[in-house]
Amino acid sequence: MSSAPIHVAGERLMLDPAGALLWPDHGLMAVSDLHLEKGTAFARQGMLLPPWDTRATLDRLALLLRRHRPKIVIALGDSFHDRGGAARLPAAEIARIQTMTGAARFVWVLGNHDPEPAAQLGGDWVDEFSLGALIFRHQGKETALRPESAGEICGHHHPKAAIAVRGGTQSRACFVTDARRVMLPAFGAYTGGLDVTHPEIARLFPRGGRVFLLGRERLFSFALGMPKRGTRP
Repeated sequence: MSSAPIHVAGERLMLDPAGALLWPDHGLMAVSDLHLEKGTAFARQGMLLPPWDTRATLDRLALLLRRHRPKIVIALGDSFHDRGGAARLPAAEIARIQTMTGAARFVWVLGNHDPEPAAQLGGDWVDEFSLGALIFRHQGKETALRPESAGEICGHHHPKAAIAVRGGTQSRACFVTDARRVMLPAFGAYTGGLDVTHPEIARLFPRGGRVFLLGRERLFSFALGMPKRGTRP
């Protein structure tokens, strides 16, 4: 896969087509919105989905961990779909997560879906995480970043965008970024998305920015707000 380099708050970051952000200088990898156990949460409400989303999401995460071997892993909130998600994890998946949290410094940022720590999984549970010039939090803050040199890495909105292809359009998850902020796509297998033109996303990028649409092996980039045309990702 071909990652895309960007610069945020003076730091060189890499965007992986699988939906992860990399900070090579610190051996850091960040993903957002895993929404583990969403299938079982829906089942409890009478909406039956195949109960394989947690396994599929952890398979993808494990692949990235093997590929990049990060020293620090940041999960940017909503790692579980609801407060009881961690308690519903099968024993085998608990063991997989514990292996991951034992192999690197693992930081779980609390989100609106999972506002309470699940200490049995290992790692650190925090409201937000700061390293150097960057702040990692679940939901981006519209207020000005302080200090002015700081940058923000966030998730929450599950950004997606559509690109014109022969015969119609195709919608994919995406990164959204400018010089001060990166919004990550949702990483979970059962996560939907909010179009980048939606006011909840656009207000965090008042001066515009760039969209990086996830493709199979690479990212497709265009200016936020521009018409999207191109070949099939």
